[in-house]
Amino acid sequence: MSEFDPIPFSRRHIGPAEESRRAMLKELGCPSLEEFIDGVVPARIRTSRPLAIGEGRSEEDVIAALAAIVANNRLFRSFIGMGYHDTITPAVIVRNVLENPGWYTAYTPYQAEVAQGRLEALLNYQTMVTDLTGMDIANASLLDESTAAAEAMAMFHAIKGHPAGGLFFVSDECHPQNIEVVRTRARPLEIRVVVGPCDSFEFSEDVFGALVQYPATDGAIRDYRPFCDRAHAAGALVVCAADLMSLLLLVPPAEFGADAAVGSTQRFGVPLGYGGPHAAFFATRDAHKRHMPGRIIGVSVDAQGNRALRMALQTREQHIRREKATSNVCTAQVLLAVMAGMFAVYHGPQGLRAMAVRLHGFARRLSDGARAFGHGVVHDDFFDTVRISPKKGSLPAILRAASAALMNFRAFPDGTLGIALDELTDRKEVLHILGVLAGGGTVPNEETLGPDTRGVARPLRRTSPYLTHEVFSRYHSETGMLRYLHGLESKDLALNVSMIPLGSCTMKLTATSEMIPVTWPALGKLHPFAPPEQAAGYNEMFAELSSWLAEITGFPAVSLQPNAGAQGEFTGLLVIRAWHESRNEGHRRVCLIPASAHGTNPASAVMAGMQVVVVRCDEAGNIDVGDLERKAQEHAGALAALMVTYPSTHGVFEESIRDICRVVHANGGQVYMDGANMNAQVGLCRPEELGADVCHLNLHKTFCIPHGGGGPGMGPIAVAGHLAPFLPGHPALGAGGPRAIGPVSAAPWGSASILAISWTYIALMGGPGLKEATEIAILNANYMAQRLAGHYPILYRGAGGRVAHEFIVDLRRFKESAGVEAEDVAKRLMDYGFHAPTVSFPVAGTLMIEPTESESKEELDRFCEAMIAIRGEIREIEEGTADRTLNVLKNAPHTASAVASDTWAMPYGREKAAFPTPYVRAHKFWPAVGRVNNAYGDRNLVCTCPPVEEYAEV
Repeated sequence: MSEFDPIPFSRRHIGPAEESRRAMLKELGCPSLEEFIDGVVPARIRTSRPLAIGEGRSEEDVIAALAAIVANNRLFRSFIGMGYHDTITPAVIVRNVLENPGWYTAYTPYQAEVAQGRLEALLNYQTMVTDLTGMDIANASLLDESTAAAEAMAMFHAIKGHPAGGLFFVSDECHPQNIEVVRTRARPLEIRVVVGPCDSFEFSEDVFGALVQYPATDGAIRDYRPFCDRAHAAGALVVCAADLMSLLLLVPPAEFGADAAVGSTQRFGVPLGYGGPHAAFFATRDAHKRHMPGRIIGVSVDAQGNRALRMALQTREQHIRREKATSNVCTAQVLLAVMAGMFAVYHGPQGLRAMAVRLHGFARRLSDGARAFGHGVVHDDFFDTVRISPKKGSLPAILRAASAALMNFRAFPDGTLGIALDELTDRKEVLHILGVLAGGGTVPNEETLGPDTRGVARPLRRTSPYLTHEVFSRYHSETGMLRYLHGLESKDLALNVSMIPLGSCTMKLTATSEMIPVTWPALGKLHPFAPPEQAAGYNEMFAELSSWLAEITGFPAVSLQPNAGAQGEFTGLLVIRAWHESRNEGHRRVCLIPASAHGTNPASAVMAGMQVVVVRCDEAGNIDVGDLERKAQEHAGALAALMVTYPSTHGVFEESIRDICRVVHANGGQVYMDGANMNAQVGLCRPEELGADVCHLNLHKTFCIPHGGGGPGMGPIAVAGHLAPFLPGHPALGAGGPRAIGPVSAAPWGSASILAISWTYIALMGGPGLKEATEIAILNANYMAQRLAGHYPILYRGAGGRVAHEFIVDLRRFKESAGVEAEDVAKRLMDYGFHAPTVSFPVAGTLMIEPTESESKEELDRFCEAMIAIRGEIREIEEGTADRTLNVLKNAPHTASAVASDTWAMPYGREKAAFPTPYVRAHKFWPAVGRVNNAYGDRNLVCTCPPVEEYAEV
């Protein structure tokens, strides 16, 4: 590169400059980066060819290129409904949440003391959901409405203790995608799904649950009280998939007898995005809280007795329960849940109700107008969706007129039309729709189209209050909302504060230029079930991104549908299972999983109807190949798959990976590779060349979709050619071939809009930049391991004494020598201005550190110096100069209020507590609360916004 060339984007993305790289390589005793990588990544696993992706491009060029691509999308006004509605995201939420790295680069709030802002926002969300559904408890969001419905089915199955099988009833008035995703989830569990009309369904003893839609997919409002009574009399449970906006006017599900409520919060200010990302809600009765999937935010207290929030009931997490987990869900849609919750905070109960009343009134006027033009209206009771039976012979003309007016209606197979209104609808738009329906007739003018005050029919009309907590009534001015959002953001440690060195989670830079397209209307305003010809820009982006991911993995086929990493695992296993069944080997159900695997692996295997057999790891952290061979041979007649993470969860490149794959193939199985650690593979090796048959890719890790405080994520899968015919299809657009498995997500391409982030990242980096990023990620990890090795044991290393892109620091010996545990070190790091690395995974009592390629040498050194200083604090305890219980580690983190208090009873000074390094004195991030009491929170479970007075005397 000459001095006249522009600086390539890779120099912006990758932290260490050339001088820093040379210094790190010198520390490691290597003369060059190439020689260093040759010593880390075994030659026998290196790829045979470089990435054929082209050179990286400038930010300006890439943004312009993507803008030209998505300009090919045609933005019709979509009145299709089916759970998706256009909405207005308040500008204050767009600028201060969606576009704000303080919100979108934060991590899952496992370290509650530095996540109080996100936790409060999620508590608002949970309160909103419980209030509107009438249920006792809600989680902090799921992936989409369809998968939430499938999770409810699985929860009911577990609650009822039903043996394999059983029957689950689904109303034929549910959204088609809900029906099909439930079928996909039920099939491997051998649950029989019966779809039909509610009124005529007869419950029997083998029916454990049922799903209904409220309002129905065609807009009809049903009174489900008799149905729920019949279900309960037969011992079955009922889940209601509900439109949250309608619940402002309709009797909530809990009041008519539902046992759980699910749905989407998309229309609460979250763009359509051609299907996502959107936060699904899941609420249920208190009796079922310990079976509920996903994350729950609860209220507890900190060490000083102050109110503090945290993730409740964490023993349900998959890394603890593994194959006994109630679900494989390990993420949420936090960023989108925050937006939806803040939509309710900003508008308040009166504003939301006015929105719903206005919407329902326009639907009434549309219904009246349709009748006036001689059309039939199928249902008298509806909320915002009118199903019209066009008068004889008029349907073709209506569809032509709608297309000419850039409108999409929903066409039912029987020749009727569905028209779903939304927040953007006004009088003028109702008149335009009536003009399409008029067929030449006279359309009323805007002045005569007055408000409709009839409201919802009385038996279904809501009378119970909602959103009564003060948070929903305080921030209706933009000044108030701006300050509230900023106040919450200031309580959170995100990547705009310091590095987040989480092993296995790859908290790398999400560049601002990669986020810019997310708010473009050309991406955000497209309905997922709009005619495919209106999505030409999306289709071009999908095709190019898929080709790049295929080139990176070596596999010929890619599905972009799974919208989370764990869902990618589940999908990959279903594809393997379908392939076995196509060969008349459906009896193959054994899944081998190393003891070191991510907890979602065994949970996903059980969801896919497989039997988990654990394979041992040796003392170096590698898969015990001998144990693998024995178990593969023992189960040869039933072996379906091996799930393997590469590099391993222990942070090393296992040289035996090709032999491992051969053993599995020789015994009839397929190899599923968990792509969580792809950040150490891209450009250096390819899963297909290693012998894998399928892998999923965490786009929110390796490919820069931000973690968003715990979501969104994307988990597409890439597969070998023989598995390609089985990739998931989707009924809405006829996607997928005849052998495709059913859909795993509500929308055909999952959370489509955020795929633009990964497209932009790959286009910016190009093949050489992607390879360089991998090399520097490995260099950064080894440099840190080298610096810390003289102070802490490094648990696992590869054959050459190196680690991969992450490494494990062993703290177990300090429990005996100083009474210090991994959690104490994690909390003390907060006083140094850092989020903790991954705690006690994959080995209890350890920290797993992954710096990524984005962090500079200066930041790596700052973290290492903090860890070295903490080792000195541990030594003070070991030597007796610091008390074993009253010390800076056991009392960490230290809040501003504690340090500034008039009373200070600690045997160490305030400066030692709060300002352990000069850097922290100049750039102090204060934890919002002291150490949170997790046990108190689980004993006194509160998962909605409580009055502050309840905590005045804790």
